Amino acid sequence: MPQLNLKSSHKAIRDYYATLQQYDRHAVTHEGAVSNPFAFLLDSCAKQVNATLISQYAMRTTNGNRIVIDGAILDEFGLPFAYWEAKDIDDNLPKAVAEKQAAGYPLDNTCFQTPQRIILYQNGQIALDVDITEPAELIAALQYLFAYVPPALDNWQTAVADFREHVPDLANRLKELIDQRHETDPAFKEAFADFYETCRTAINPELSQDAVEEMLIQHILTERIFRTVFERSDFTRRNIIAREIENVSDALMRHAVSRDAFLAPLDRFYIAIEQAATLCRDFTQKQHFLNTFYEKFFQGFSEDVADTHGIVYTPQPIVDFMVKSVEHVLKTEFNRSLSDTGVHIIDPFVGTGNFIVRLMQDIRGTALEKKYRNELHCNEVMLLPYYIASLNIEQEYFQRTGTYLPFEGIALADTFELLEQEQGELFTRENTERVKRQKAADMFVVIGNPPYNMGQINENDNNKNRKYKAMDGRIAETYTKDSKATLRNKLYDPYVKAIRWASDRIGEAGVVAFVTNNGFLERMAFDGMRKHLTDDFDVIYTLDLGGNVRENPKLSGTTHNVFGIQVGVSINLFIKRSSLKTDPKPAEIFYARVDEFWRKEEKYHYLNSKQHYQNIDWQQLTPDSRYTWLTEGLHAEFDTFIPMGSKETKNTKDGETIFSLYSLGVATNRDVLAYAFDLELLQKRVDTFIEIYNTTVDRKRRYNPTTSVESFIDTTDSRIKWTRQVKASLKKLEQSVYEAANFRTSLYRPFCQKYLYFDHFWNEERCQQHRIFPTPETETENRVICVPSKGGRADFWCYLT
Repeated sequence: MPQLNLKSSHKAIRDYYATLQQYDRHAVTHEGAVSNPFAFLLDSCAKQVNATLISQYAMRTTNGNRIVIDGAILDEFGLPFAYWEAKDIDDNLPKAVAEKQAAGYPLDNTCFQTPQRIILYQNGQIALDVDITEPAELIAALQYLFAYVPPALDNWQTAVADFREHVPDLANRLKELIDQRHETDPAFKEAFADFYETCRTAINPELSQDAVEEMLIQHILTERIFRTVFERSDFTRRNIIAREIENVSDALMRHAVSRDAFLAPLDRFYIAIEQAATLCRDFTQKQHFLNTFYEKFFQGFSEDVADTHGIVYTPQPIVDFMVKSVEHVLKTEFNRSLSDTGVHIIDPFVGTGNFIVRLMQDIRGTALEKKYRNELHCNEVMLLPYYIASLNIEQEYFQRTGTYLPFEGIALADTFELLEQEQGELFTRENTERVKRQKAADMFVVIGNPPYNMGQINENDNNKNRKYKAMDGRIAETYTKDSKATLRNKLYDPYVKAIRWASDRIGEAGVVAFVTNNGFLERMAFDGMRKHLTDDFDVIYTLDLGGNVRENPKLSGTTHNVFGIQVGVSINLFIKRSSLKTDPKPAEIFYARVDEFWRKEEKYHYLNSKQHYQNIDWQQLTPDSRYTWLTEGLHAEFDTFIPMGSKETKNTKDGETIFSLYSLGVATNRDVLAYAFDLELLQKRVDTFIEIYNTTVDRKRRYNPTTSVESFIDTTDSRIKWTRQVKASLKKLEQSVYEAANFRTSLYRPFCQKYLYFDHFWNEERCQQHRIFPTPETETENRVICVPSKGGRADFWCYLT
């Protein structure tokens, strides 16, 4: 733990004593008042070490009794490493400490404090007993408090750092063992083949064998955690999915010494997790800890998986605000509640189950069992969060009722895939039945945090989000069809699909509550989406939490963004009162935005203080004719100007524009291979990747033309980039031809000339460049004016080439 930078001259110390002097002048001595200055001081110290002070911290003692301690200081993983209990000026502090000790209060690293004195317990013993009326002694006590790290926490922090380094090696060893068993063990080969086919049927027909092997590896690496941390030794027997994967795992390990022996290199990490979990005094804390483990696991295990699925844990203040807001929407708009019969609720991207768990806490005890059995639903497509969600939700029910009951509302399924018409058995008969019940339910509430990833940085990462025929079709016939934008690929971002899916899923009436990327609010590509949202819903509330680091370089993702990511975030409530809208008016739109430069902790505090949407000061928006919602600063006369170009006039002579032809630049999606300063070097690179591609086509043709292309490509080979278009050509077994005439000079960046392999096969998008520069000669004859698109790095620039 970093050492506190604290001196008697610092503002936090001066403010502490100044406030106590003011209280003394007014003869204020009671605990509720005199504890506040110390709370502010603790909060200031906690921020120095990237920790958080939680006031009125609820927890359970070792014998299970619930207590509320005045404050707990949590580290970055959400684990408590210090506690604070305040007493008033007139209290006998040693006597009060003895009473708290008898009541089971923690003495690991606990500060018992009055304005005159601190008694600090560490590891069950008095470590310090000082008079704090002088700044030097107060500072010393705070240094002691923040310097101490419980051994279990110290081991955990060290293990997290080591885990990132070691788990990929062990995962690779498991992969090698799987490859070996495929060759030598017929029983494993048969068990895996059956499971692989089940996965392809349930999740994605194009699912690669590597992806299914990754699921198996995840299961093997994490199964011990669920047995020990959750104290569920029967987990693999009771969970319907874990049971199936365990059969494959047993087949894999039956010739090994033992699973525990194989996983021995991670023993220290497992033990550290198990010890750190003992710091969690109740299951709510343990849930937060397991969610943190979930994020850390994927950061170490597979950054590609984390990127593709948006592995981001939803902060509790956001979850609380959304759940409370949905409850108020139900009450004010529909005269219903979360507890009412018939109010079916679904989290279609449940992650680790935070939203469902929080919803259960607001459902009346008398209604909980029926709701739990019949009207709470969720899906998760990834194995590890599916496991954690199942355990979190089942444990919450056990905490509320004292009875264990399997949660049959969760399905291991891809929400978007469920729209497809033809589906076989989804992993198991029980899982398939759950999906069928879910499809038959009349959903009234959709709530959650959809995945946010769009595309990928490196094509060889092979982690692009997949296409869905039915879901993409709904986007195409609605949002895309009514968009005037030229570039509309962002309409296929998963969070946009989620909003389209939810708009359809709630049927005649209901509410959708999503926390998403806020890009749809004002970007041009989303004009058609905004049109349909105003048509589909009656009322829309959007709380813009900002945090778009890409548009505001003064921001930091880890400091200002509520998720610690680069894109902006908003909380959105879409309310549909009835599908039989007799009033053709578009939806009422209400908008609010927090301060752009608030730190994420300030945004959390704002959400906690407001509690729900009705306490927000909303601004009503009036969209313009182009379905622009945020019109402040825009000039209406802009629409009267002659366009530089338009889609309507690009291929015809109709309409009035300055230019009939315009285009984006070439998007190769493999710049490092398709561009070079040295022509000879570029020719060698092109010859190499074409040869690799054609060899792969021949191998696929000989082996099995119907097998998924992912099973034939090597994404680690830096000599070739397997982009969407190239994969599609491989699927059709199309050969590529080396064309010497396609080597052209190009302006790669302003004033930066390079050679380019200008080829329709190996350039992902050539746009209209082949029409502007059809032959090498036109490179010197034709002229192009380059201007930035909306959202460029500079307000405006222009050059002629």
